[in-house]
Amino acid sequence: MNYTTQMDAARKGIITPEMEIVAAKEQMDVDRLMELMAEGRVIIPANKRHSCLDPNGIGSMLKTKINVNLGTSRDCSDLEKELEKVNDAVKMGAEAIMDLSSFGDTRKFRNMLTSQCPAVIGTVPIYDAVVYYHKALKEITTDEWLDIVKMHAQDGVDFMTIHCGINKSTAERFKKNKRLTNIVSRGGSIIFAWMEMTGKENPFYERFDEILEICQEYDVTLSLGDACRPGSIADASDISQIEELVTLGELTKRAWEKNVQVMIEGPGHMPLDQIEANMRIQKTLCKGAPFYVLGPLVTDVAPGYDHITAAIGGALAAAHGAAFLCYVTPAEHLRLPDVDDVREGIIASKIAAHAADIAKGVPGAAEWDRAMSTARKNLDWESMFDLALDGEKARRYRASAKPEKEDTCSMCGNFCAVKNMNRILDGEIVSIYDE
Repeated sequence: MNYTTQMDAARKGIITPEMEIVAAKEQMDVDRLMELMAEGRVIIPANKRHSCLDPNGIGSMLKTKINVNLGTSRDCSDLEKELEKVNDAVKMGAEAIMDLSSFGDTRKFRNMLTSQCPAVIGTVPIYDAVVYYHKALKEITTDEWLDIVKMHAQDGVDFMTIHCGINKSTAERFKKNKRLTNIVSRGGSIIFAWMEMTGKENPFYERFDEILEICQEYDVTLSLGDACRPGSIADASDISQIEELVTLGELTKRAWEKNVQVMIEGPGHMPLDQIEANMRIQKTLCKGAPFYVLGPLVTDVAPGYDHITAAIGGALAAAHGAAFLCYVTPAEHLRLPDVDDVREGIIASKIAAHAADIAKGVPGAAEWDRAMSTARKNLDWESMFDLALDGEKARRYRASAKPEKEDTCSMCGNFCAVKNMNRILDGEIVSIYDE
C-alpha cells in the first residue's frame, strides 16, 4: 500500500521502517505509536531524501528530545568549525540539528548535513532566501519565498520552521499593543519588515496550501514558527503571542487534513509561574500537536549563564507537556557559540529533558537514575562514569583531586557517609580518625 507521509501511513495502518525504529527506542508498542501519529500527537520527521537518517519520534508521550542550533554567520563562516559542532552534538546524543546559516554557501552546508548527518535536520528557509537571492529584502517576491521552501525540501531537510502565524491582522494587533522588546524572532522580524515595506500579506500564510503540497511530496514536517515569541519575561503571554498561537492552531488542522506532520514552536522568555499554563493553552489550541520550546528562559539577567536559565524553564515546560527542547548555550544573546558553548548547552538541555522524563514517567527514565544511585552506594566509580550524562567531565573532576583512599573522594575522605554506612550495616567497626 502506498503512502505520502509518515502521518498518512499511520492513518492507513502501515508500519514504516521509521516507526519500527522509533517504537523500539521508546519501548512502545508500534500500534500505539501509530495511533498517536494518526492523531498528530507524535511526529517522526523523516524527509524521503535524507537517506542517512536515524529517525526519532517527537511527542509528549515519548522521551523529551533536544535540538541543537548552529550554522554560519557573516562574522563566523567556517564550515569545518560548524561541522565539528555537528559531530560533537551527535556524539552527545542530540536528536536534531537545526541549520540557521545566514552567510556563505548555505546550500553546500545543508547538503553536507542531509548526506552525512544521522540526526533529524531542520532549517529556516526565510533566512536562506535573504542569502540566496542577494537583493534587498523588499524586492524578494512571494514566489521566491516559496521557491526556497521547495529547495530545502529537495535538499532533504526533515523539518522547516515556517513563520506563517504572523499575518497582516496579527501584525496590526502587535503594533497597537506595544512590547518592551518588540519581535525578537529573526524570521519573524524579517517577514514583519517585508510585509510593512511591501504592504502584502505574509506569503507563507497566504499560500499555505502550496507549502503543504511541498511537504506532502517530500514528507517534510512543518515546525510552525512563533514570530511573536516573548523576548523578555515582561512580554510573556501577551496578546500578540496568544493570537499567533490561535492562528497556528488553525493552520495545524489544515496541515493534518493533508497528512502533513506538524509541531508548534513556543516561548521564549517566560517567568516560572506562567509556564504550566502556556503548555496547557498550546495543547488545547493546537489539539495536542508536539510543542517545541526555546528554553523558556525564566529570567533576563543571566547573560553567560542562559543555558542554566533555559534548562530550568525547559524542565518545567517538558514536565507539563513540551516534547522538544531547543538548547540554549552560555553564548545566547552574546555571540555565535563555539564548540565548548555547544557542549555546555547540550548537557544543560539533556539534564532538563531527562528531569522532565522522570516526572512524566517515561519508560526507562527513573531506571537510569536508580542504576546511578546503586553505583554510588557501591562506591563503583567506573559505573558512575559510564552512567553519567557527561562521563568525561565526571572522570576528569575525580582525577584532578585524587583521594588518599580509592573508596572515598577528596571531599569527605574517611568521613564518607556512604562508605561508613556500608561498613556499619555489615557489622564492621567504624573509627574514622585512626584509619
